[in-house]
Amino acid sequence: MGIPGPAQARAIAGDSELGERYEDAIAPFVWSSAEREGFVESVQAMRRRVTDNIPEADRDRQIKLGPGGLRDVEFTVQLLQLVHGRSDETVRTKATTDSLVALAAGGYTSRSDGEEFHRNYRWLRLLEHRIQLFRMRRTHLMPRDERELSVVARSVDGAGENRHPTGKALTENWTKVKRSVRTMHERIFYRPMLAALANAPTDTTLTTESALDRLAALGYQDTKAAMRHIEALSRGVSRRAEILRTLLPVLLDWIAQGVDPDAGLLNFRKISEAMGNTPWFLRLLRDSNAAAERLCQILSSSRYVSDLLETSPQAIAWLGDDPQLRPRNLDELVKEMRTQLQRHTEPEEAIRAIRQIRRREQLRIALADTSGLASVESVVTGLSNVDQATVMGALYIAQREFCEGDDKDALADVMVVAMGRQGGREIGYGSDADVMYAFEPREGVESSDARSQAEKIFSRMVQLLKMPCKPPIIAERTLEIDNDLRPEGKQGPMARSVESFAQYYDRWGQTWEFQALTRARYLAGNEDVATALVRVFDRFRYPADFTDRQLIDVRRMKARVESERMPRGADPNRQLKLGRGGLSDVEWLVQLLQLQHGHKVEGLRTTSTWLRWKLRSRRICWRPRMLRCSRARGHSRRPSETETCCALVGLRTPCLRAAWTWRQWPGGSGTNPVPPHSWKRITCGSPVSRAPCSSGCSTGTRC
Repeated sequence: MGIPGPAQARAIAGDSELGERYEDAIAPFVWSSAEREGFVESVQAMRRRVTDNIPEADRDRQIKLGPGGLRDVEFTVQLLQLVHGRSDETVRTKATTDSLVALAAGGYTSRSDGEEFHRNYRWLRLLEHRIQLFRMRRTHLMPRDERELSVVARSVDGAGENRHPTGKALTENWTKVKRSVRTMHERIFYRPMLAALANAPTDTTLTTESALDRLAALGYQDTKAAMRHIEALSRGVSRRAEILRTLLPVLLDWIAQGVDPDAGLLNFRKISEAMGNTPWFLRLLRDSNAAAERLCQILSSSRYVSDLLETSPQAIAWLGDDPQLRPRNLDELVKEMRTQLQRHTEPEEAIRAIRQIRRREQLRIALADTSGLASVESVVTGLSNVDQATVMGALYIAQREFCEGDDKDALADVMVVAMGRQGGREIGYGSDADVMYAFEPREGVESSDARSQAEKIFSRMVQLLKMPCKPPIIAERTLEIDNDLRPEGKQGPMARSVESFAQYYDRWGQTWEFQALTRARYLAGNEDVATALVRVFDRFRYPADFTDRQLIDVRRMKARVESERMPRGADPNRQLKLGRGGLSDVEWLVQLLQLQHGHKVEGLRTTSTWLRWKLRSRRICWRPRMLRCSRARGHSRRPSETETCCALVGLRTPCLRAAWTWRQWPGGSGTNPVPPHSWKRITCGSPVSRAPCSSGCSTGTRC
């Protein structure tokens, strides 16, 4: 017997009636033992102690106690019996082989795992008995001598085998069986769901008035609707219904830990119905270490991710495989999109494939973000890479369409400049793409002709990114392209040559336009044009002499932005982007320092706001400028670097991302739409880990 106790106790001699009375008397204690606090963990620790106490010389020879031995099967089976036997009498069997059949029939293990466990257990028992018969004594150790191994091998195979058994073949087969048993033991015996189920209530049908009270206590507002969802999920005699009836008590508790439990349960029902009896989905919920908990809390915490999962439920499999949730880098995205462009020659088919990849990768990043597996930097960089690869693909399709696949027909080399958040690789889930368009005429081509073709290509690129696809891409948010930051704004030409950019900034460029150039970087198109344009931009965004007059211009523009761009009626204390102490304050501070010192300090010549770490190490006019800004705002003390950078960027960015993923579609205002009493449940740390805030804020608690 694997777990010490009377779970397998039965009367074998004496008064049978007394034996039955004894079994009936101890049964309530046996099948309620799993309800004790820490029961599952104590059983798991007991198995580890058994393995640790094996003498080192015998560890690799132990058929019974060693890793992958009989005890691994018995501990696994009996722990499953004690956890699930509280409410299911069909698994209260005595023999290990009968228990394996009952557990598989009840959906507590997969059929394949049950069959493999059953086959391996019988083979290990046979091997143990043959060794004991050969030595004529009680032993569980594999022989070392080759001759003895050959004798055991012949006895295991039996007289009906045609092949000649050898000790080497027996050892290889035993090693394979041990590896299989140990793998299944570690996957099933240590699954987190067991500990959660051991503490779950046994009335899984949830049809009584007390069930409604418990749902209300968990946090469900519409308990009657929750009951309808539960009944729909657990109704019937299918294997899916059996598994869900077992898991629902734990799943309900995990869903209730999110922001909106009622929406989470509804989303779970939709996804379960969409998946149907898909074997891997049910196996993922039951056997995965973290996927079920992550899924439940994502569904009740993010409408955006829930809608994407409803249309792409196969992505749920990523939740059980952390490497699959890693945001893909730009090279990987470009390589995949290039393959799709080679496969699809028609523009409509090609752009649909590109946009499908974009939606899929946005979902991958959102899952990693809401699961707590991705940092702020990796999320914003990943989203920026996805949009950049999408623009690159759309521009290539437009060029191929206008030039009919022959580069010789092109009159100009074209290039897209990223501006704003995209330029800094710091976009969010609802960000558009601020861009400017540049071109360089080919040799012997008039500038007007080159501009005309370039503008047609750029217009077609924007059209490809916005037009409806056939068939439509469900739950897609198209990428909006904003070209308003170009010289002269909407009144100016759509695209300019490199020389035209230089002339404009030389003659009419304003300080705010130079500040905007601190975010300008290559997005798509010809890299030679980008190199030439960057040299032009560097003259203005990193000037050798930044005057006091320009400093005043920056401050006036900041005040104007705060007064004019703040949405009407918005509370500045809840405006995460433009409000007091919001993202905008950090960005303007960093860009001002770049304008002042970028010419001298090469390390400041970056488009990313994350350079604040470089500022911390170099201390470039940091404290004096902070003191000046502090006094200008009427503060009496000097803010610390931690308060300014960590508390604003490190804290506000997760808050803003939480607001984005909570809403079905971001409205663009940047206002936190969640009531204050729910902020604690969506910010600073994933729902799964619930880690305290590490952003450096002064509260010292969860934000």
